[in-house]
Amino acid sequence: MNLTLATDDTGGPEIFASLQGEGPSAGKPCAFIRLSRCNLACVWCDTAYTWHFSGDERPHRDRRTFDRKANQVALSPLEAARAIDRLAPRRLVVTGGEPLLQAAALGEMASLLPEHAIEVETNGTIEPAPRFDAFVDQYTVSPKLAHSGNPATLALLPERLAAWAAEPRAVFKFVIAAPGDVTQVLALQAGFGIAPERVFLMPEGTSSAVLREREQWLAPLCIEHGFRLSDRLHIHLYGDTRGT
Repeated sequence: MNLTLATDDTGGPEIFASLQGEGPSAGKPCAFIRLSRCNLACVWCDTAYTWHFSGDERPHRDRRTFDRKANQVALSPLEAARAIDRLAPRRLVVTGGEPLLQAAALGEMASLLPEHAIEVETNGTIEPAPRFDAFVDQYTVSPKLAHSGNPATLALLPERLAAWAAEPRAVFKFVIAAPGDVTQVLALQAGFGIAPERVFLMPEGTSSAVLREREQWLAPLCIEHGFRLSDRLHIHLYGDTRGT
């Protein structure tokens, strides 16, 4: 069973080393593998090349679709593990798209990387396959709020949110575009009994200027509610680019 990866700017698989830009591991050197395909469609998604392919009529603010063949590449779990192992960092971030759609093949890949700590970035709608779950050290769960454009019936599944809230390896990272979005976060936090120190609020934006502007009003809200603020370090360092 192969993995379906996103491509970098050269057309090769998007496997790279960088600093983690978001969440609890921000600033740590990491290896990254970005998988293709997603079961949701966020209107502001900054990796739309992983899912918004030609013929997909789901809305995106850029109104751009991507050629599937040019933006996907298949690797066996062994090929992916070898590419990751050639990179210096021993912490691996598995991201997407929605990586847990490919958890079976990821389990095989992870078994070949025994020296790596594995961090998974997920939208929280998919139950992890047991074989892959056994290798995961941290889940960064990013439930999609109403402003993402996804209906709650697809994006906010009560049984999955309850399971993630009970998972000690999971933290929650919410993308915030306007102050009012925090009201929905507070409802989810209270409804599922999530300790505030497990909650990260991250401004939506793909430029330093937008991130900084939104952090001006987001920081006080984090202080008020006991949440943690997540920047997007990679945007400040590299811009909105692939392989960073």
